[in-house]
Amino acid sequence: MPTNPMLDVTAVRRKFPALMQVVSSTRPVYLDNPGGTQVPGSVIEAMKDYLITANSNHMGAFLTSRLTDQTILDARVAMADLLNAPGPQNIVFGHNMTTLTLHFSRSIGLTLSRGDEIVLTRMDHDANISPWLLMARDHDLTVRWVDWDTETGRLNMAQMADLIGSKTKLVACTYASNALGTINDVAKVVEMAHTAGALAYIDAVHYAPHGPIDVQALDCDFLVCSAYKFFGPHVGVLYAQREHLESLPAYKVRPAPDAIPERWETGTQNHEGLAGVRAAIDYLAWVGEQFGEPCTTPAEGHHERRCRLKAAMSAMQDYERGLSKHLLEGLSEIGKVTPAGITDIDYLEERTPTVVFNIEGKTPLQVAAELDKAGIYVWDGNYYALEVMQALGREEHGGMVRVGAAHYNTHDEIDRFLDEVRKIARA
Repeated sequence: MPTNPMLDVTAVRRKFPALMQVVSSTRPVYLDNPGGTQVPGSVIEAMKDYLITANSNHMGAFLTSRLTDQTILDARVAMADLLNAPGPQNIVFGHNMTTLTLHFSRSIGLTLSRGDEIVLTRMDHDANISPWLLMARDHDLTVRWVDWDTETGRLNMAQMADLIGSKTKLVACTYASNALGTINDVAKVVEMAHTAGALAYIDAVHYAPHGPIDVQALDCDFLVCSAYKFFGPHVGVLYAQREHLESLPAYKVRPAPDAIPERWETGTQNHEGLAGVRAAIDYLAWVGEQFGEPCTTPAEGHHERRCRLKAAMSAMQDYERGLSKHLLEGLSEIGKVTPAGITDIDYLEERTPTVVFNIEGKTPLQVAAELDKAGIYVWDGNYYALEVMQALGREEHGGMVRVGAAHYNTHDEIDRFLDEVRKIARA
């Protein structure tokens, strides 16, 4: 394999059956990726194989149950590799990130007292806001809000530093905004939280498909993501430091295990989905092996797959910065189009390839519907980034159009999208 090869998007696309579809005589352009990515054929096959050969509940004394136990463990180990968690015992699975956050917020709330403070940001998806607002309501906590600059698209880190104090017990912050695409300095957020003796809860749902994550380097207490955002099925994932999984009071049924991480997994899990999670991570490892920097001898405690995964995410990040540049430059040249967030191409490392914009005289829904007629899929509305749209004054006007690329998108697809936006803006 050549040193530092470019990502071969043609080879990548061959792995995704959905990208080969023809709908109404054209291939769809999937730019709705922040709402959920397409999946490789290997993910589909892994889920199908599980349902044929191992479909059963777990912890039984028979073959298919043992195979299910192994499926769950394999998925935990794979997720530990992706996030660089200390081990599979740090990984909790659930229905989705929102459900997991609501679940843990209820338990964390039991450890807090009236007058304690929590710090939230107005850049976050509501799944990392409302659970904490509900916790604050139930336990009479004080909520402190961190704003973001609507001109620059950046979180106000100075304000966050001022708000975090001796009464702060939890800081919740997004790794990257699912609306603006802004990547935050979450390592600094964690440091500020820990200096005050507070927990740090990081939402990596939007960031996970776009860059490497190392929970040990971040030293975060919790980090959540969703497999369907990084080319897998609908499964939520939570990483937590072991001490929290062991010490926090768990809401669970009486026969459920007391051991971690199972004590946090309410009811029967999506076993076929977990087979798909492992397959999605193996796909990412393939990307790293084929197109990433060659792996040297892994550092102590690192699985070989971890090295390939880090290489994959870095290669994908490099490729996607080119897509970001193409999107931002193209939209800036179209009259009547107004994007929000970080639009300066000199700061591509501070954003994912997700851009929100509006077209003068058109509602976001109208724009999305017109793009759909051309076989181009994008989102409109607030995408649960309610506070972002309110800060931009867009919530009462239908939000904004969101276009989000992934590593399987091409520059030709971006051109096709931009051509259609020009037509809509002129109409």
